[in-house]
Formats: sequence, structure tokens, C-alpha cells
Amino acid sequence: MLLQVKNLTVHYAKSLAVSKASIEIDDGSVVSIIGANGAGKSTVLRALTGLTPLTSGEVWFKGEKINGRTVSDIVRLGIVHVPEGRQLFPYLTVATNLELGASIRKDKNTIARDLEEIYTFFPKLAQRCNQMAGTMSGGEQQMVAIARGLMAKPKLLLLDEPSLGLAPLFVEHLGKIIKNINKKGVSVILVEQNVHLALNVASRGYVLQVGKVILEGDIAKLKSSPVVKKAYLGG
Repeated sequence: MLLQVKNLTVHYAKSLAVSKASIEIDDGSVVSIIGANGAGKSTVLRALTGLTPLTSGEVWFKGEKINGRTVSDIVRLGIVHVPEGRQLFPYLTVATNLELGASIRKDKNTIARDLEEIYTFFPKLAQRCNQMAGTMSGGEQQMVAIARGLMAKPKLLLLDEPSLGLAPLFVEHLGKIIKNINKKGVSVILVEQNVHLALNVASRGYVLQVGKVILEGDIAKLKSSPVVKKAYLGG
């Protein structure tokens, strides 16, 4: 088991955002968390990476309890968060944005090699490496954000609403990118409102509703669930 989240509860002031959510991620898997806007999906990711403190519960990564650790410590352990909205440095070049993804690493000699590997993985970014990130299309910026996350050498990559605001054609391409990342040995947690994307790339999923896990299981189970069909698939 790569990640175990046990009874995760998070408040914002007095408002309950997530209530006793338990989630498990096997090494080498892609897991999707779906739910309506405001269901608590992004809060779960922020709690895993230390950006939002837990009210109660535990987070275990590779057999080690990590809640309470600093964000930088969690990144060093191998959990990397690609946030909603991409959060790039728009007035810096693509190359500089990617290099900043490796800023916490100590293995300076391998960073240049990894950057070249990223450019092989994302050929368009190699062509645009000297372009200001803020001048790129939404889909291209999303590629930069994901590539920047990969430069931190994650064992577990957290993707928060990566399809938000993207054209349907690029959303399909995004699904292929996520699958290829997983094939390279990186586990992925995908938080998405685009349920078709979420169900097509993952092997397992969770449905959040008002901060609670109301359904979990393999993707076949979720696709056949009356709850998922009615709420998300138009069934």
C-alpha cells in the first residue's frame, strides 16, 4: 500500500469540509476522486500535502505517518501536488518554470538530464522552452504544470482538476498523458469534475459528497453504480 488516509477530517474555521474520509492508493495505480464542486475533493489533496491542517485522522505514506510534516518534507518523501488553476509563473519561461519544479532536489547533476527527458515526454514544451509561460494556451500551460510536478521526481502525483477550462480535444490528450505518466512508474490521484476523464484513466475511484466518501471501488463498480449514473453520467 502506497498511501493510506484514515478518517480524514478537515475544517475551515467552524465549517466542516471533509468528514472521516478514508482512502487507499496501491503502488503503481491511478485513483480518481470525483464529486460535485464543493464536495471536498481539493481539500483532500491539500490535506495530503500539508497545505491544509487536519482536524483529525491520519495520513500514511509508504508505511510512515506524515500528517503534521511540513510541505517541503512531504515533497521530499515523494508526494507532489499539481494545483487547480496551474499556478505557473507567467512571466518566466517554460524552462525556468520546469527548473523550479526541481528546486527542492539535491541531485543537481541529474536535473538537466531529467529536463531533457521531460522534453521528450512533452515535445511541444521543448519547442516552447524559451516562451513565457503566461502566453501559452490553457492546454499548454497545463502541460507545463504537470511537467513541473514531474521534475520533483514524485512517487505519487496529485492532479487537481487538470481538465478545468480546457478544450474537449485536449482533455482527451490529457487522459493519454496521465496514463503515460503512470506507465513510467508514477502513481496518480486525479481529482476531477470531468467524470468521463476520471473514470477512463483510473483503476479505482472514490465519490465524495458534502465531504464524505459515499462510494468507493474499482472503476467498473463506479460506472455501474446508479448513484454515479444519475448524478454524473446522465443515466
